[in-house]
Amino acid sequence: MQHPAGLPDALAALDRTLVMGIVNVTPDSFSDGGRFHDTDAAIAQGRALAAEGADIIDIGGESTRPGAVRVTVDEELARVVPVVRRLTQDGLHVSVDTMRAEVAAAAVEAGACIVNDVSGGLADPAMLPLVGTLDVPYVLMHWRGHSDVMNGLAEYDDVVSDVATELSRRIDAATAALVDPHRIVLDPGLGFAKDADHNWALLQGMPTLRLLGRPLLIGASRKRFLATLPGDTAPRAPLARDAATHAVTALAAAHGAWAVRVHDVQASAVAVRVAQAWAEGGAGGAH
Repeated sequence: MQHPAGLPDALAALDRTLVMGIVNVTPDSFSDGGRFHDTDAAIAQGRALAAEGADIIDIGGESTRPGAVRVTVDEELARVVPVVRRLTQDGLHVSVDTMRAEVAAAAVEAGACIVNDVSGGLADPAMLPLVGTLDVPYVLMHWRGHSDVMNGLAEYDDVVSDVATELSRRIDAATAALVDPHRIVLDPGLGFAKDADHNWALLQGMPTLRLLGRPLLIGASRKRFLATLPGDTAPRAPLARDAATHAVTALAAAHGAWAVRVHDVQASAVAVRVAQAWAEGGAGGAH
């Protein structure tokens, strides 16, 4: 398993796809309806996800669902930092899901060990220079615009080739800002300025994306493209998409994903271990 530089030793020692459990400290999440907007509820959820097998707890204080309105930086800080601090005090590995340099800096100071930026440094010009000063991995996602406009930006000649090219340019921008390229993780940005066909093509195109030479994070959990599968007569609601999410987890892990980002951890934690056992040809011939 190719891990990014700067990962905590306990995670770097794992020779399998990692499971990143999502905690949305927001009132308007598409997937959980704001159940963890309260600080204490978010902390309890982070602990529960770790108990279910999450290797990393990803804390986000700003919804990125289509059409979402941005919150102020002060509100995002108030939502995120107390949760990060408490969970890291518990000994958990925490990442911060933010597009803002100020929030990333505060979260890392509070103990976060990964910065997960869905904008790939495009939303805040201070983000890449900041990350260049930090000794933590940086998840750089493919992004074309904020939630209120991204649905109108889903135009590609060849989505796999175009996303790979645009990610490569962001790697160049990051390294120009003195971000260590070995600390970079790439995320193809499923659902962000992509329609369902684009998302499936990107999953099938993982081998091409891996040619960029960086670990891949796959975030398919409960997204709209999983609502309707071949043979379905009606779309599934977000909470009914977990079975499809776990199937994507297993396939992504089998194709070398560094990590999967999921809401429902327990079954995805099993799925990555199934993929590991499959790749290894079983457990020493055990039945």
